[in-house]
Amino acid sequence: MSDAPFPIAIGGDHAGLPLKTILQQALAEAGHPLLDFGTNATASVDYPDFAHEVCAAVQDGRARFGVLVCGTGIGMSIAANRHGGIRAAVLHSTTEARLTRAHNDANVAAFGARLIGPEVAIDALRAFLETEFEGGRHARRLAKLAPDAIPANG
Repeated sequence: MSDAPFPIAIGGDHAGLPLKTILQQALAEAGHPLLDFGTNATASVDYPDFAHEVCAAVQDGRARFGVLVCGTGIGMSIAANRHGGIRAAVLHSTTEARLTRAHNDANVAAFGARLIGPEVAIDALRAFLETEFEGGRHARRLAKLAPDAIPANG
Protein backbone atom coordinates (compact mmCIF):
# COMPACT_ATOMS: atom_id res chain seq x y z
CA MET A 1 0.00 0.00 0.00
CA SER A 2 2.91 2.37 0.67
CA ASP A 3 6.66 1.92 0.58
CA ALA A 4 7.41 2.67 4.23
CA PRO A 5 4.98 1.12 6.70
CA PHE A 6 3.84 3.37 9.56
CA PRO A 7 1.25 2.95 12.31
CA ILE A 8 -2.37 3.55 11.42
CA ALA A 9 -5.29 3.84 13.84
CA ILE A 10 -8.56 2.35 12.63
CA GLY A 11 -12.08 2.32 14.00
CA GLY A 12 -15.61 1.90 12.87
CA ASP A 13 -19.13 1.34 14.05
CA HIS A 14 -21.39 -1.65 13.43
CA ALA A 15 -22.42 -0.40 9.97
CA GLY A 16 -18.79 0.02 8.98
CA LEU A 17 -17.53 -3.31 10.29
CA PRO A 18 -17.48 -5.26 6.99
CA LEU A 19 -15.51 -2.55 5.15
CA LYS A 20 -13.31 -1.87 8.19
CA THR A 21 -12.30 -5.54 8.21
CA ILE A 22 -11.39 -5.39 4.50
CA LEU A 23 -9.36 -2.21 4.96
CA GLN A 24 -7.57 -3.69 7.98
CA GLN A 25 -6.54 -6.68 5.92
CA ALA A 26 -5.21 -4.48 3.10
CA LEU A 27 -3.26 -2.34 5.58
CA ALA A 28 -1.83 -5.39 7.34
CA GLU A 29 -0.78 -6.93 4.01
CA ALA A 30 1.05 -3.67 3.25
CA GLY A 31 2.93 -4.07 6.54
CA HIS A 32 1.33 -1.22 8.49
CA PRO A 33 1.15 -1.71 12.26
CA LEU A 34 -2.51 -1.24 13.22
CA LEU A 35 -4.13 0.21 16.30
CA ASP A 36 -7.64 -1.26 16.16
CA PHE A 37 -10.12 0.68 18.28
CA GLY A 38 -13.12 -1.46 17.27
CA THR A 39 -15.87 -2.19 16.95
CA ASN A 40 -15.38 -5.82 16.14
CA ALA A 41 -19.00 -6.89 16.63
CA THR A 42 -22.29 -6.28 14.84
CA ALA A 43 -24.16 -4.92 17.88
CA SER A 44 -25.26 -1.29 17.56
CA VAL A 45 -22.67 1.17 18.92
CA ASP A 46 -22.12 4.93 18.89
CA TYR A 47 -19.72 6.08 16.16
CA PRO A 48 -18.28 9.09 18.08
CA ASP A 49 -16.69 6.76 20.63
CA PHE A 50 -14.54 5.18 17.92
CA ALA A 51 -13.75 8.46 16.19
CA HIS A 52 -12.49 9.92 19.47
CA GLU A 53 -10.14 6.97 20.09
CA VAL A 54 -8.70 7.02 16.57
CA CYS A 55 -8.20 10.79 16.66
CA ALA A 56 -6.50 10.63 20.06
CA ALA A 57 -4.00 8.14 18.61
CA VAL A 58 -3.26 10.48 15.69
CA GLN A 59 -3.03 13.52 17.96
CA ASP A 60 -0.57 11.94 20.38
CA GLY A 61 1.60 10.41 17.66
CA ARG A 62 0.83 6.74 18.22
CA ALA A 63 -0.48 6.67 14.62
CA ARG A 64 0.52 8.69 11.58
CA PHE A 65 -2.97 8.46 10.06
CA GLY A 66 -6.46 7.42 11.09
CA VAL A 67 -9.09 5.46 9.20
CA LEU A 68 -12.77 5.61 10.21
CA VAL A 69 -15.68 3.65 8.78
CA CYS A 70 -19.40 4.01 9.40
CA GLY A 71 -22.49 3.76 7.20
CA THR A 72 -21.90 7.01 5.30
CA GLY A 73 -18.55 8.27 6.65
CA ILE A 74 -20.22 11.58 7.43
CA GLY A 75 -20.85 11.08 11.14
CA MET A 76 -17.32 9.82 11.67
CA SER A 77 -15.81 12.79 9.83
CA ILE A 78 -17.90 15.27 11.83
CA ALA A 79 -16.82 13.64 15.10
CA ALA A 80 -13.18 13.50 14.00
CA ASN A 81 -13.07 17.14 12.93
CA ARG A 82 -14.04 18.21 16.44
CA HIS A 83 -10.48 17.33 17.51
CA GLY A 84 -7.72 19.93 17.27
CA GLY A 85 -5.17 19.13 14.59
CA ILE A 86 -7.39 16.54 12.93
CA ARG A 87 -8.39 17.04 9.33
CA ALA A 88 -10.78 14.28 8.32
CA ALA A 89 -12.37 13.84 4.92
CA VAL A 90 -14.98 11.43 3.61
CA LEU A 91 -13.49 9.66 0.60
CA HIS A 92 -15.33 8.23 -2.39
CA SER A 93 -12.51 8.17 -4.95
CA THR A 94 -8.78 8.19 -5.46
CA THR A 95 -9.00 11.76 -6.74
CA GLU A 96 -10.59 12.96 -3.50
CA ALA A 97 -8.03 10.99 -1.51
CA ARG A 98 -5.08 12.46 -3.40
CA LEU A 99 -6.37 16.04 -3.28
CA THR A 100 -7.36 16.01 0.38
CA ARG A 101 -3.83 14.95 1.28
CA ALA A 102 -2.05 17.24 -1.20
CA HIS A 103 -4.13 20.35 -0.51
CA ASN A 104 -5.61 19.85 2.98
CA ASP A 105 -2.97 17.70 4.69
CA ALA A 106 -5.82 15.45 5.84
CA ASN A 107 -4.71 12.92 8.45
CA VAL A 108 -7.91 10.91 8.85
CA ALA A 109 -9.73 9.11 6.03
CA ALA A 110 -13.42 8.36 6.55
CA PHE A 111 -15.39 5.87 4.49
CA GLY A 112 -19.08 5.10 4.16
CA ALA A 113 -19.50 1.34 4.01
CA ARG A 114 -22.99 1.75 2.53
CA LEU A 115 -21.74 4.09 -0.21
CA ILE A 116 -18.43 2.76 -1.50
CA GLY A 117 -17.29 -0.64 -2.70
CA PRO A 118 -14.29 -2.37 -1.16
CA GLU A 119 -12.06 -2.12 -4.24
CA VAL A 120 -12.61 1.63 -4.58
CA ALA A 121 -12.11 2.10 -0.83
CA ILE A 122 -8.80 0.21 -0.91
CA ASP A 123 -7.61 2.24 -3.92
CA ALA A 124 -8.66 5.51 -2.26
CA LEU A 125 -6.92 4.55 0.98
CA ARG A 126 -3.76 3.67 -0.94
CA ALA A 127 -3.82 7.07 -2.69
CA PHE A 128 -4.44 8.81 0.63
CA LEU A 129 -1.47 7.13 2.31
CA GLU A 130 0.91 7.63 -0.61
CA THR A 131 0.20 11.32 -1.28
CA GLU A 132 2.33 13.98 0.37
CA PHE A 133 1.09 17.41 1.45
CA GLU A 134 2.15 20.05 -1.10
CA GLY A 135 2.55 22.91 1.39
CA GLY A 136 2.99 26.37 -0.16
CA ARG A 137 -0.29 28.22 -0.60
CA HIS A 138 -2.10 25.29 1.00
CA ALA A 139 -0.14 25.70 4.25
CA ARG A 140 -1.25 29.33 4.44
CA ARG A 141 -4.86 28.24 4.10
CA LEU A 142 -4.54 25.51 6.71
CA ALA A 143 -3.16 28.04 9.18
CA LYS A 144 -6.45 29.89 8.87
CA LEU A 145 -8.27 26.82 10.19
CA ALA A 146 -6.40 26.73 13.50
CA PRO A 147 -8.75 27.32 16.46
CA ASP A 148 -7.02 30.57 17.42
CA ALA A 149 -7.33 31.87 13.85
CA ILE A 150 -11.13 31.58 13.68
CA PRO A 151 -12.96 34.80 14.62
CA ALA A 152 -15.23 34.46 17.67
CA ASN A 153 -18.20 35.82 15.74
CA GLY A 154 -17.37 34.03 12.49
